[in-house]
Amino acid sequence: MSRKKEAKKTQGFSLKPALKVEGPPSAGVFQPRPLDPTNFRKMYDRGDFPMQMDYNSRGRQIFWKVEFEKLDYNYYLPLFFDGLTETDHPYKFLACQGVHELLDNGGPKILPVIPQLIMPIRKALNTKNHQVMCIMLKVLKHLVVSGDNVGEALVPYFRQILPIFRIFKEKNNIGDGEYGEGGENIGQLIGETLELFECHGGRDAFLKIKYMVPTYQSCMTK
Repeated sequence: MSRKKEAKKTQGFSLKPALKVEGPPSAGVFQPRPLDPTNFRKMYDRGDFPMQMDYNSRGRQIFWKVEFEKLDYNYYLPLFFDGLTETDHPYKFLACQGVHELLDNGGPKILPVIPQLIMPIRKALNTKNHQVMCIMLKVLKHLVVSGDNVGEALVPYFRQILPIFRIFKEKNNIGDGEYGEGGENIGQLIGETLELFECHGGRDAFLKIKYMVPTYQSCMTK
């Protein structure tokens, strides 16, 4: 009875060239991660938010029960950012539309909340879900111009929020771009967001960006 001999394996760069060489393990670095239920969803289902969905002749809107000037941004803005990982109706619409309306009307109330926004920003980007990433990138573009000194306040957190920028920007640079639900190119959105970070982040912004995203080229010299 003949026996089939199993091919022996060795690691790459081994001194045993006669053996079959194994390639590097797949990192799955672009693989989307499961989306967990959010505190935003729980609070909305309990009726804890001072707003509700409003359907009228202009379509879907948010009806706010409290004036923006009276809203506690330290409490509500991080919760709405947390909801940006939602992909189900109505949570996705309410979180996304709500964040943009809060940023439009927050003024000086936004800056003190920046440290509390970093965790939900990272959470959304690290899902690697293209739809969620595109939504968060658009929100970041809005956030950085939403109030005085907000751009500079984000610079100390680049080490926490830019690693995922590097991964997807470099993938886009080699012609293998990723696209969101609406056809948005994630690499392009990342480039636009980084340019706003540089323009509004003060004198140290470019060097901080370049350290985390080496392929980034300054927009200030164009």
